[in-house]
Amino acid sequence: MTGTATGLENLTVLSLIELRGAWRRYYATEAPATMSRELLQRAIGYRMQEEAFGGLNRRTLLRLKALTIDRQTARGRTANKSLHATPTLKSGTKLIREWQGQVHEVMALEDGQFAYAGKSYRSLTLIAHKITGTHWSGPRFFGLKKARGAVDG
Repeated sequence: MTGTATGLENLTVLSLIELRGAWRRYYATEAPATMSRELLQRAIGYRMQEEAFGGLNRRTLLRLKALTIDRQTARGRTANKSLHATPTLKSGTKLIREWQGQVHEVMALEDGQFAYAGKSYRSLTLIAHKITGTHWSGPRFFGLKKARGAVDG
């Protein structure tokens, strides 16, 4: 596999064992056991071209990552659990929620806690429980997260 074109052409004639060996050379890991022959060829071919001509530039990589996160979040699916975490609020951020005719105001504090009704709480969920008397997701109660299955309209 000397030139890129020659190397790419060779991928089509390699045995599965040879493809797995090429995968190890290009990715420095074992190929996934369930990966199809065609996908092995494509992935190895991509890596060969990347080495020959250079990969994506930093700006493109960052944009792709942002699009992936946006798409995963929109679908409500992700392999990265941190995407489902409550957004980090800057200290001083006020959350206002009306519940049964009464307005409730919560302020984010510097230490990651929240101030409500003259007391400090470690989570919005505790505050939502105090306000409603029932279990609520605090981030959902204060509008920071949508209910599962909710769609923008």
